[in-house]
Amino acid sequence: MKKSGLSLLIILLVVLAGCVNTKSSVGNEEGSQASKETIELLGMSSSEDDLNIVRDQLVKSGLKVKLNIQPDYGSYTAQKDAGNYDIVLSSWTTVTGNPDYAVRGIFKTGADNSILSDKQIDQLIDTAATETSDEYIQTYQELEKRLVFDKAYIAPLYNSLKAQGVNKEVINEKTVRLAKSRAVAWESIDFNDSSKRNKDPLITQQALASLTSLDPIKGNDGSINTLNTNMYVRLVNLTDDDTVTSKGSLSWNHAAAKDKTHYYFLLRDDIHFARVENKKAVDSGERVGADDVVFSLNRAKDKNAVPDHRTYSLHEHIKSAEVVTDLSELKAISGNGGTIKEDLEKDVQQKVKKLVKDKKDADNQAGAYQVVKITTTEPFPQVLNYLAHQSAGIVSKKQIERVNTYDIDAFDPAKDIPYGDQRTITEGKMYNNQLFASGPYILSYKNDYEAVFYKNPAYMKGTGNEPNISQVTVRFIENPDSALSALRNGEIHIFNGIPETKYDVVEKDSKLALQKNQSNAVAYLLFNTSKREVAKSEDLRKAILYSINQEEFVNFYQGHKNKASSTVSPLVETKNELKPDAEKVKEYLTAYQKSKK
Repeated sequence: MKKSGLSLLIILLVVLAGCVNTKSSVGNEEGSQASKETIELLGMSSSEDDLNIVRDQLVKSGLKVKLNIQPDYGSYTAQKDAGNYDIVLSSWTTVTGNPDYAVRGIFKTGADNSILSDKQIDQLIDTAATETSDEYIQTYQELEKRLVFDKAYIAPLYNSLKAQGVNKEVINEKTVRLAKSRAVAWESIDFNDSSKRNKDPLITQQALASLTSLDPIKGNDGSINTLNTNMYVRLVNLTDDDTVTSKGSLSWNHAAAKDKTHYYFLLRDDIHFARVENKKAVDSGERVGADDVVFSLNRAKDKNAVPDHRTYSLHEHIKSAEVVTDLSELKAISGNGGTIKEDLEKDVQQKVKKLVKDKKDADNQAGAYQVVKITTTEPFPQVLNYLAHQSAGIVSKKQIERVNTYDIDAFDPAKDIPYGDQRTITEGKMYNNQLFASGPYILSYKNDYEAVFYKNPAYMKGTGNEPNISQVTVRFIENPDSALSALRNGEIHIFNGIPETKYDVVEKDSKLALQKNQSNAVAYLLFNTSKREVAKSEDLRKAILYSINQEEFVNFYQGHKNKASSTVSPLVETKNELKPDAEKVKEYLTAYQKSKK
């Protein structure tokens, strides 16, 4: 069924139930049955379809609903932070490809994005973190059961697909990756006509024009994830199906010790930091080395390393990062049964003859390498996934220390300009590009319309990982319909984030190719567990939980959504399933109403 047809059907059902609500009447109480409690549902206007479906399902269960629809992310966040909701439409994408990321930051007590406080959930999260993928299935099953079915802290809605449109007349679609988790990698993308590589830019888009920060540890959002992923190399990467790999990273190989607390990385010597001179990318002459890795990871895990550090909790399991200089240490047994040295030397042209501390002394062709060892606070195999996250991007120790001379305790954002501040790369009187990029591209400048990146001239030169296209332009187009029009008109070459309701438009356009993949994105309702009646009453939360019918979302999005039980659903098969149940709704509402007397 088409979206418009289903929308008419929903409206008809609502009219028959006597609970019609239009956008102009948002904020009015709804519901024809005698529930004493009004449920305030918070969300953004961009998700109004989902909000309307949820509202109608709750009204059908006999609840009154007040919609709190905000026009943009800023006002939505302000309402959420103020606690002006009973349930809020939320979403989470596990960009690291591991289930710990799917729960730790949003459900663990005191975490960056968590309002929950449940000791049993905390314990289950920490237990699962120490287990391998074969071991943690039952743990995540128990965690999900408590989170959703026992305590009703969240109500899952659906798991989204991931899709992008490619102008196949201009771009070789086979070179465009669509990974399940990681952001789009630009270095592999190429034109059909390779002679255009140094003449024409690759033009892509993103919705947000205001960039949180070009310092990778100071942001973890849609404004910078793709940009920083392409600006800073990491110790490891994720394949398109979420397997940790050294391919295309700073490491030739990585190895884990048998105890699962020591992790070793054999560093490449063919990457230099790029800098910007006269708005063009140039080789800084500074090699990316082990001292930069140690510095980057130490600041990544230190909450107080920078003002407004937004990613430290992702790296809290790193106890230490250090340079290994004793070759005999690599004789230790690895988790694969061989030695650490054997794992690190796999498929490397020149074997390791000696280890050097100073990056200037590294010469891989002569067998002189740098090795970095990371030690975790406890056995933690999932640390590798976090090292693939953009926040673990390697920055220049010298450049960060050169720029960040402010007093952290007395930091004043009005006058102190830290490394990565978007004001320094925005055209105008404050432009002063101080970026040092270790990745395949560097941001030269931006304005309200676009951001322009240039190829790092000293990034894995002469290898299969050297970027193909010299310039990448990212257009800022907030409205998805406008972005789709730009793709169809040839104004952009790639549109990452095609809405499910527009798949058929892309598929019918002979100039375009639609790429689809599973994703780790899950939409859910988060209950306000610190205020309101839903915080006090488990019965009320469960009445809302069992009012949710995921099948209606799947149908509305023409089969392009999957059912989910929690944010770990795309990663772990827990076999838990949420089914709507009118009898349970009635039972829990009755119990709630009795408790109020």
